[in-house]
Amino acid sequence: MEKTDKQQLIVTVSPHIKSEESVTRIMWSVNLSLLPAITMGAYFFGPKALFVTVLCIISSLLSEYFVQKGLKKKVTVSDGSAFLTGLLLGMNLPSSLWSFSPFTIHIPVIGSVVAIIITKQLFGGLGYNIFNPALIGRAFLLISFPKAMTIWNTPSSAFFGLDAKTAATPLGILKEEGAQKLIEAFGDTTNLYSQLLLGHRAGSIGETSAIALLFGAGFLMYKRYITWHLPISFLASAALLAWVFGGKDMQTGKMLLFHGDPVVHLLSGGIILGAFFMATDYVTCPSVRRGQIVFGIGCGALTMLIRLKGGYPEGVMFAILLMNCFAPLIDKNMRTRVFGFVKKKETKQ
Repeated sequence: MEKTDKQQLIVTVSPHIKSEESVTRIMWSVNLSLLPAITMGAYFFGPKALFVTVLCIISSLLSEYFVQKGLKKKVTVSDGSAFLTGLLLGMNLPSSLWSFSPFTIHIPVIGSVVAIIITKQLFGGLGYNIFNPALIGRAFLLISFPKAMTIWNTPSSAFFGLDAKTAATPLGILKEEGAQKLIEAFGDTTNLYSQLLLGHRAGSIGETSAIALLFGAGFLMYKRYITWHLPISFLASAALLAWVFGGKDMQTGKMLLFHGDPVVHLLSGGIILGAFFMATDYVTCPSVRRGQIVFGIGCGALTMLIRLKGGYPEGVMFAILLMNCFAPLIDKNMRTRVFGFVKKKETKQ
């Protein structure tokens, strides 16, 4: 064969595996897996939940489009990553943000801009961000607009019930008034568990229905986009710590060891959404399995530390962001040893 300058011989190490999966396909599959949860959010909180979520998605798409155009980079809004960031941010916000009096609809837009432009694109785009963009966007909003971000609507029986009432979240009641008051608010323990499982309680748009989130998580595990290592270690460590240290005598304020309710902690707040859909972000979590277990345990421990001892009733967002800082270190120190690696012998002097 006649050789030309254009011919190249590339040698790669086996095995050679061809996969039909791509970034775009994975991203849109994750978006699809969140459909049950966002549907339940719209069912419980009405049109306002959809408006807030759609506003976050549109703002995220436009932010990515304009910043990539401005930086003269390839526009990648069709890969589904910006859509996913907007969707996750919207699911982490209260439906009460869609309000003209007081004017609060600018808040989701600001959160989307921070998530896409500052957290994602200024670090180099998809694959280079250090922190989860949606969580950084929510953290920025919580710090900047604490009052608006902590007004929670109660679920409505009518989809078009626009005159929503506000109420405390289950974790807020648990922290401020104790487990007994939480049970009384729902009638009994059985009703409490069932309502938390279905999502009939105050909270963020997409975190309320645990069963809808678990359905979507099951889809991701079936497709092998995520594995059990990180989310299960996250939930297991949180449940264990909730059981051991979660009990409290509201009269004396003393801790009651082994009297906590792990079920309430697992079904309340954003722990399921965080464990399966946010902590498992490919870019910001460890890639090795052992590292993912350590990462998950760290997330669970920090979540319960903030919930039980911190000033916030919820700690999932801060726990994941803090562990994002340690992801490169965990990967470096728990990297799988190369096959055939021989440790060098130390020479005596």
